[in-house]
Amino acid sequence: MTYDKLKSRFMDYVRINTRSDETSETVPTTQSQVDFAAKLADELSAIGVQNVHYLASNGYVVGTIPATTTKNVAKIGFIAHMDTADFNAEGVNPQVISDYDGKAIALGESGYVLDPKDFPNLTSYLGQTLITTDGTTLLGSDDKSGIAEIMTAADYLLSHPEIAHGEIRIGFGPDEEIGTGADLFDVADFDVDFAYTVDGGPLGELEYETFNAAGATINISGRNVHPGTAKDQMINALQLAIDLHDSLPEAARPEITDKRDGFYHLTNLAGTPEEAVMSYIIRDHDRATFEEMKRELTRIVSELNARFPESDVPRIKLTLKDQYYNMAEIIEKDMTPVILAETAMKNVGITPKIEPVRGGTDGSKISFMGIPTPNIFAGGENMHGRFEFVSLETMAKAVDTILEIVTLNAK
Repeated sequence: MTYDKLKSRFMDYVRINTRSDETSETVPTTQSQVDFAAKLADELSAIGVQNVHYLASNGYVVGTIPATTTKNVAKIGFIAHMDTADFNAEGVNPQVISDYDGKAIALGESGYVLDPKDFPNLTSYLGQTLITTDGTTLLGSDDKSGIAEIMTAADYLLSHPEIAHGEIRIGFGPDEEIGTGADLFDVADFDVDFAYTVDGGPLGELEYETFNAAGATINISGRNVHPGTAKDQMINALQLAIDLHDSLPEAARPEITDKRDGFYHLTNLAGTPEEAVMSYIIRDHDRATFEEMKRELTRIVSELNARFPESDVPRIKLTLKDQYYNMAEIIEKDMTPVILAETAMKNVGITPKIEPVRGGTDGSKISFMGIPTPNIFAGGENMHGRFEFVSLETMAKAVDTILEIVTLNAK
């Protein structure tokens, strides 16, 4: 099955800068997302989606495709996010490579090259139509592929009312890339039995297990004196930061972990001998291990503070905040949405790839809010940078999967 509008929708969407901003305190964090939401709302209404509305409280555009069957079947939602990641998103100029021949692809005139020697995943796409960047921006397939696929599936269903399906809800939300998009998700308004985020990577990805996640901010107060007379007087905040980092398990770093291994990831270190700030993200799939990792960091901070018993206040202050939890805790109680998606993929000729996410999705939070929400592939590869690309054929398969999910559900 081909979808003529899929490519044009995607190309249109990615040219719009919707980068989120973690320093902003608005919802959504950027006005460009509000404007994009309005555009998507207009398009949903134009193709016949009903009750299209924008929720200013959380930045979501929501709409409904009414049921075409009288059977009492589950109500299903499909969700994608509007924002793109922390990389240049201004002036996105996608290029189309038809019938990919397996050779290196020049990314516009940027001097950058998408080369199979560096990115062997390209060899999976021989003969397909690839959409890449011009080397100066990201592409935005994460997650405008998902938006284009959901929109195209909705358009197809509304153009073919003979297809039996239950009630379907669509949601396009903000700020997923900075981890806050689902914080204010309105479960009562969305009102489905289960949902899917269409936000995965290559063909066949089906994910219902994510990391447990926490963020840690560490403020270190030192004492700076002239280094020539520093003996027994200086307390170097930067040295304490180094000591703290070196006290963490060396094997628990993202650059040397994979599969189900968790990690501590130092994302920021800035300061002077007088004061320093460190930021970590802490990740593990197992909740018990995750809790132990937080306790270990707390213990290390306490031991370092014990070096300075004369201090009225601790030299090192740790602030820990849980961000999301492994949605498998919820979804494994009833695997219906996973089994449905797995069967749908097989029915349309896709081999499902069920693996834990080394990250999180909006579905992590939404699942714990009461709507089980596994994640299915949207097609993007090398996401969040200039080497990002997507296969149009994979995007079409994502549309096929969405359609098969809703028709299977009606049976």
